[in-house]
Order: sequence, then structure tokens, then C-alpha cells
Amino acid sequence: MTTSPPLRKAARAVLVDADDRVLLLRYDENGGFWATPGGSLEPGENDTTATLRELHEELGIDEQAVELGVQLAERSKDHLVGGHQVRQVEKYFLARVDAGAVDPARATQPDNIREYRWWTVPDLHRTQETVYPAGLADLVASVRAGRIPQRPVMLG
Repeated sequence: MTTSPPLRKAARAVLVDADDRVLLLRYDENGGFWATPGGSLEPGENDTTATLRELHEELGIDEQAVELGVQLAERSKDHLVGGHQVRQVEKYFLARVDAGAVDPARATQPDNIREYRWWTVPDLHRTQETVYPAGLADLVASVRAGRIPQRPVMLG
């Protein structure tokens, strides 16, 4: 009998500035990749609280500086965390912030983040680097065009 791995809930931010650029973080693991800020929910935490906490921990952003919006997307992926297989369910929330509010010097838990970069939609479409989640470029393009999904889209 096959059992499903334990569920791990995560909240992530599609962090957009006034120029409609999206902020991604670079990690060296698994050959290197770029991803949206965010992480797993702590016990008793909801998605909103977790998203704001992660933005502060990873990027030093004060929660008052963030305009947290709707859930744009969701992704489910089985992978290893601390040597244990989990099924991570990630919810992606639109978050708007002034680029100047990002202050990595104030980050309290930068984890294994190697750098951060603001990306335009054309940058995302052109890059040969690995960006998670798949489909992020099209999602950001929709947001930029004012087409916010009525229901969260499923990403690969």
C-alpha cells in the first residue's frame, strides 16, 4: 500500500513593484534556481500572516509596506525537506511593494538566498535560468495587463 507524503503548506508572494517587475530570489541548491519569496506555514499561522512574515524574514520588508492581494495561483509538488519526502502545497499571493522597501540587511532569516533581482516579464520569458514556479512569466504578464484570475490558477 502506497501512502502519500505528509502535507506541508506554504505561502509565497508574487512580489510586484510600481514598474510591474517581480522580485525573485536565487538559490544554489539543485543546480541553482530562482523562486518567489515565501515558505511554510508555522503552527497556528494563516496564509496572510505567513506571507508577511516570510517577506520580513527573507527580504527585511516591513509588513506595513506591503499591499497583500488575492491568491493568484497554487502549486503542489512532492520533494525532500530535511531529508524527508513531503507534499508541499504552495499558495501564491499578489503582493505590491515599493522597490525601496526591500532591505536584505534587515532580513532575519535569509536562509540560503544568494541574491535577489527584479525581473520584467520579457526577462522571465527570455531567461535560460530555472525559475519556479513554471508559468510565473504568464501569470505576471496577466497581472500586469490587469487580468487578475477569478480563481487561483494551477501552476506546474
